[in-house]
Amino acid sequence: MEVLCENRMNNMDFNMNFDMNNINMQHRNALLLEIMKYQLVTLDSALFLDTHPNDPIALIRHHEYSTKLMQLKDEFSIKYGPLDLYTPDISGTWRYLDSPWPWE
Repeated sequence: MEVLCENRMNNMDFNMNFDMNNINMQHRNALLLEIMKYQLVTLDSALFLDTHPNDPIALIRHHEYSTKLMQLKDEFSIKYGPLDLYTPDISGTWRYLDSPWPWE
């Protein structure tokens, strides 16, 4: 009976760890998706401004998009490590290689 209870406890710990890892991965992926969205609209607004440099609404939106993009990238790098080789890693270690690769 004691062994059975211990096995169940170990399974519960494993399931809880798995659930937390799954939740963290879901949050990481959701944050990456938001970053990709803001990268797209920032680039799109920059391209629009190439042909309409004096459009005040486009200038305001580009500023909003690029500011939000920087905030999202900062949030991601603090929680999960740098997004690319050009992002400084504030953890004091080189975590870039430890992050999941796109195909993982």
